[in-house]
Amino acid sequence: MKLKMISNFTDASCAALSELQEGATGILSELDLTSRISEHLMNLGFIPGVEITVARSGPGGDPRIYCVDGAEVALRAELACRIGVRPVPRIAEA
Repeated sequence: MKLKMISNFTDASCAALSELQEGATGILSELDLTSRISEHLMNLGFIPGVEITVARSGPGGDPRIYCVDGAEVALRAELACRIGVRPVPRIAEA
């Protein structure tokens, strides 16, 4: 099952969730996973349009902890690479 967020604008800057650096935030745009896994992630708050922040990584970088809708969820890289996000640019602090 492939779920995509539908919008009135095109955005070619889509990336895999696994590509974001620690501390970076992205807007969930698609889940390219089986329906069973997609449904489970959606129950955890992974709904297209939600902000996801990379919190920290486990030993060796895998799994990573992601903050979504006030919860922290650990995902392995093999799963996170199938989740599409639009990176949110960081605003430089003065």
